[in-house]
Amino acid sequence: MKVYSISDLHLSGKNPKPMDVFGAGWENHFSKIREDWLKKVTEEDAVLVCGDISWGLDLEEGLYDLNSLKDLPGKKVFIRGNHDYWWNGITKLRAAAPDDTFYFLQNDCVRFGDIIICGSRGWTCPGSSDYSAEDEKLYLREAARFGLCFSAVEKIRREGDRLIVMIHFPPFSLKTVETRFTEMFKEHGAQKVVFGHLHGDAYFPLRTVKDGAEYILTSCDKVGFSLQRII
Repeated sequence: MKVYSISDLHLSGKNPKPMDVFGAGWENHFSKIREDWLKKVTEEDAVLVCGDISWGLDLEEGLYDLNSLKDLPGKKVFIRGNHDYWWNGITKLRAAAPDDTFYFLQNDCVRFGDIIICGSRGWTCPGSSDYSAEDEKLYLREAARFGLCFSAVEKIRREGDRLIVMIHFPPFSLKTVETRFTEMFKEHGAQKVVFGHLHGDAYFPLRTVKDGAEYILTSCDKVGFSLQRII
């Protein structure tokens, strides 16, 4: 089994939103992703999508975009991004999933063989230039949600399991390299951490090794609209 990741698909099938206003590379961006996906992924593999899946404002619009992934091979694992307004109620979302290859993580985890995957949205970390008191509140709330994720992980974890963590926001900043997120990832022995959110000229290394874990940025425009191999 191979594991890939890509983030920030920003689909908008119901109410099309041209993405090329964010740069020429975004023109027909989903066609590029789809072509690359079909070249790389088999039914035995998994693709981790780290949030900002759809511009939809309600579940119907979100599901319309999710259905554009239905015929693509592999298991699809999702976390919520800051623009996923359609993701409102995990029970309803799971019940409405296009098929059993779709997995939505919220305060929990999923196992495929010896691989455990958990994740949450995360938030802006201390050290960001415009970090506010409201950001601090949301940052701490997301850290608590990761606490729930790791509680779920430890209930099913076996010796030799590999742990992948998904988070939408970068889990550290270039000014503050140690955060509650990175501390928790280290404490629970994460081997891979995948994230997105960043676009355009925003600088961040695509791959970074910290405390034994590899941190991998997978925002689709940052990686040339191609899936990144994680394991």
